[in-house]
Amino acid sequence: MNSFGNKFRVSIFGESHGGGVGVVLDGIPSGISLSVDDLMPDLSRRKSGGIGTTTRKESDIPTIVSGVFNGYTTGAPMTIMFANENTISNDYRNLVVHPRPSHADWVAQHKYNGFADYRGGGHFSGRITLGLVAAGVVAKKIVNCNITSDILEIGGVSDKSKFAEIIDKTERSCDSIGGVIECVVDGLSVGLGEPFFDSVESVASHLLFSIPAVKGVEFGNGFEASRLKGSENNDMIITSSGETKTNNSGGINGGITNGNPIVVRVAIKPTASIAHPQETLNTESGEVETLVIRGRHDACIAMRAPVVVEAAMAIALAQFV
Repeated sequence: MNSFGNKFRVSIFGESHGGGVGVVLDGIPSGISLSVDDLMPDLSRRKSGGIGTTTRKESDIPTIVSGVFNGYTTGAPMTIMFANENTISNDYRNLVVHPRPSHADWVAQHKYNGFADYRGGGHFSGRITLGLVAAGVVAKKIVNCNITSDILEIGGVSDKSKFAEIIDKTERSCDSIGGVIECVVDGLSVGLGEPFFDSVESVASHLLFSIPAVKGVEFGNGFEASRLKGSENNDMIITSSGETKTNNSGGINGGITNGNPIVVRVAIKPTASIAHPQETLNTESGEVETLVIRGRHDACIAMRAPVVVEAAMAIALAQFV
């Protein structure tokens, strides 16, 4: 399904090379100040143009179709749309019978019986996150806390001064690399979330894994906690407000916020679409053939991912406030 949430519901729509993409939001409180200008900073952070990003340039100007009147949310469902303006669909014709390795091409054609829009990845494209970022702007206004994110690693390297060099080398070799994004949420009260199935980690992970290219999510110490003793991993409570000496739990205990910052890290895989020659199945002939992918793709999609991760966290938290 393409809808998420109960208290704050998000429904995404569109395809990469179709008429446009967008989002429908329901459950927005009335009286929140909102305009196109409010959306632009986060939408701009997601745009291409920086190192390692696709040469496809879109204006990404949103049109708020409903749910806002005289500069304030009405409480009715909100629809936000974005036109697709810069598409070169012929680049994808050879992928109809040559599904890209580690891409959704193969599963999409099987799941939808050959009717899926293959152009630019169709509904599986990272372009669909445009609506998610717009929804995140609204969700940030609802949760009213500080949500920030940063790139921790690119291609396994944490020294930011080397990012540009690594990406340039990767692009020149017609390849791609992944990265790790860390998101921190500060200013939340104690007690948000429910045990077990609606824990903060469960709801947030659901959304984070819906972001194309995300292959791993961890909170606090994450997998490192499995290598520690309880005496090393436990967070000592040092104030009556619940502040802890360390934050190995990442701000969550028992699925519920404990008042300390939520810390979550997301692993982004390398972009599947690369110009480096690869082998794949020709679905017509049944033979394995060499594929060279054309088109405009990110050498490192992690460069544009931080704002998308923030949006997912904001949407998740809007289910609890």
